[in-house]
Amino acid sequence: MISNQYHIKMSISHEKEIKPTSGYTMLATNLGLVVIGVLGIVFLKNPLSIILILLGLILCIGFFFVYPNGSRVLTLFGEYKGTVKEHGFFWVNPFYVRKGISLRARNFDSERLKVNDKLGNPINISVILVWRVKDTYKAAFEVDIYENFVRVQTDAAVRKLANLYAYDNFDDDESEVTLRSGMGEVNDNLEREVSERLAIAGIEVLEARIGYLAYASEIASAMLRRQQATAIVAARMKIVEGAVWMVEEAIKQLKKREVIELDDDKKAAMVSNLMTVLCADKDASPVINTGTLNQ
Repeated sequence: MISNQYHIKMSISHEKEIKPTSGYTMLATNLGLVVIGVLGIVFLKNPLSIILILLGLILCIGFFFVYPNGSRVLTLFGEYKGTVKEHGFFWVNPFYVRKGISLRARNFDSERLKVNDKLGNPINISVILVWRVKDTYKAAFEVDIYENFVRVQTDAAVRKLANLYAYDNFDDDESEVTLRSGMGEVNDNLEREVSERLAIAGIEVLEARIGYLAYASEIASAMLRRQQATAIVAARMKIVEGAVWMVEEAIKQLKKREVIELDDDKKAAMVSNLMTVLCADKDASPVINTGTLNQ
């Protein structure tokens, strides 16, 4: 018996879409009741005709509108009766409580949160979320205020995501995914995490992506200098690699064309001079040798 009751309870814990009576039909009926009641009082002098007028007025409470991409959740004395998603003019039991829930897509631009990345560096991060209500039952009854639930859970997901990745990797940009270099994968994981958290409230996540990402102010200048130093080292490595290739080609061409015979000492001097010229920060100032090569 307990298992059957539990099954029945769980079976109604989801959205049930219904189509209520047309409001135009009931409007004509109500007008008819009021007109008959008025005629009964005026011509028949029948006091019972007031009941028809009162009934028509009470039935007017049941009229409501549903706008496009809108819905109304209907409850009767605390019991869920269904959701109206079709837009138009309708009528339901006047005792129904009607709660409007928008089905439109909404944007949520979170505040810039100060969190620590995987390496413990403080960073500022924010997220842009596009979402909408998919299950009105869960949005109305599974959580208290679903808009606030979206905000809190999105912030929690961002904090968790930031702890899983480093802001940047200065040693090897290809070795692992970081918040800065792996935006595609990071945004996919963020969307998956937010979707799982908001599913309990019947929220569908259309898009989730990082909107702002930067080091916190207290370490921003230090990290900028580190990035600049890393860029300088990388550039120097490329310069040296290119210079070595150029020196090698120069010696090879001189030897091939038999322009000059170079012994080991002359080769060393030539390599030193070429490397100095090619790797120098400033233009080299040539020194003209008016004597022999050995002087």
